[in-house]
Amino acid sequence: MKVTKFGRLAAGALALAMVTTSCASERSGDDGVSAGGGQSSGGARYFGTLPSPCGPGDAKGATDQGVTDTTITIGFGDDRGFASAPGLSKEMGDAVKAMIDWCNEQGGINGRKIKGNQYDAAYTNSVKVIQQSCKQDFMLVGQGFAMDEAAEQHRVACKLPTVAGFTVGPNATMGPMKYEAVPYPVDLMNVGGLRIAEKLFPEAKEKADILLSTSPAVTMGTNKVSAAMKKLGYKQLNCGVRLNDAGESSYMPHAEKIKKCGAELLWSSDSPDPGQFSLLESIERVGAKPKYVFEATWYSSLVAQWNKAGTGDNIHIAMIFQPLENADKIPAVKQYMDLVNAQKGKVALLGMQATSSFLLWAQAAKNCGSNLTRQCVINELSKVHEWTGGGLHAPTDPGANKPSSCALMVKLTGTKYEQVYPKTIGEYECSDDIVLETDPKTWGTKLNEDRVATTFLTDDVIKPQS
Repeated sequence: MKVTKFGRLAAGALALAMVTTSCASERSGDDGVSAGGGQSSGGARYFGTLPSPCGPGDAKGATDQGVTDTTITIGFGDDRGFASAPGLSKEMGDAVKAMIDWCNEQGGINGRKIKGNQYDAAYTNSVKVIQQSCKQDFMLVGQGFAMDEAAEQHRVACKLPTVAGFTVGPNATMGPMKYEAVPYPVDLMNVGGLRIAEKLFPEAKEKADILLSTSPAVTMGTNKVSAAMKKLGYKQLNCGVRLNDAGESSYMPHAEKIKKCGAELLWSSDSPDPGQFSLLESIERVGAKPKYVFEATWYSSLVAQWNKAGTGDNIHIAMIFQPLENADKIPAVKQYMDLVNAQKGKVALLGMQATSSFLLWAQAAKNCGSNLTRQCVINELSKVHEWTGGGLHAPTDPGANKPSSCALMVKLTGTKYEQVYPKTIGEYECSDDIVLETDPKTWGTKLNEDRVATTFLTDDVIKPQS
């Protein structure tokens, strides 16, 4: 059974934020710099392949809210205090805290130390958090609030820029003064998971289906996937399996329906929880053996521990991030894990996402030198059109709010995940046809000619200047 309705909705919202189908091929992605580990032979600091944006300097001036001669105050946080899902996205706040300490240990940014105001939106308090941040922070950095849509009008009204860890609501995702290291815009969709599934399971393309849900958040995601499947030539069986968001007394009738329908590939935009596990266990019990292609939320220790009996051995997950299991070969992943583990924080996929956004912000702030204003940082962010967070993930286009055109796929076997496509660690599948335009009916907001949501847009928002 599922924990609660609210907990499920929170996870469903995060599933939308994490519709992660990952990317890059021979392009390992280097953010426009030469490769290097945590430290080069010459003593220069790196984060993966990215030269550290942190270090000493002589920047001066109280140039904007939250900036002094000696400090830069940023806001960050998550929903860890949500009573129905304790620790929700805790890994994001843990990651940014670790990165602030890492940066300050090097001297801050151009000599200004970073002060972080950590917020807990606890799922229902995003408006209060944004109102607090509006009064004291230079920018929001690396945060992830499941109910960001409710607070978006306040963020825009006070002209608070953000380099978010993730965004969920359509107006927040496409909002002004918003950048992300890993964008998931409403008008473009990375379908790397479906593209790779075509190659791994070509016969299953003729007998595919989507697991439906009564959750509005999950339904929004499945509608986009269904449209993408049609564009790619998948034949959907429309088995009609719709899971109650509040849980089911028995999952056997759904499993029997899947078996009778003959589905050989099942996609889910839902997130893992006891109810989802019960469905997969019931499918195994009735003797059906479909391949599962699930969202990146299924890449978690929770799923791995559940799968000790091997029920989920057919689970395949598309991501744009390097798996944690690749840490011995991907310096950026190892650095992320080492920094967070040193503070006894939570290591997880969303933590890497927050880390990449922090680095993106820090690089832009460094480039502004003493002239550290919101306008300058936005100008710098708008110029970044290839970003990997030092190798944490496939190349994205933060400056244009466009997703990666790459993907990799991992498979769960027992309690271990392993990259299965491409087989070479550190590589991705990349192609222009991995990104599809979506139907405006699914956007949930209206965009202007700059692809910015118009719902809360005002004439005085901070726009990039050439």
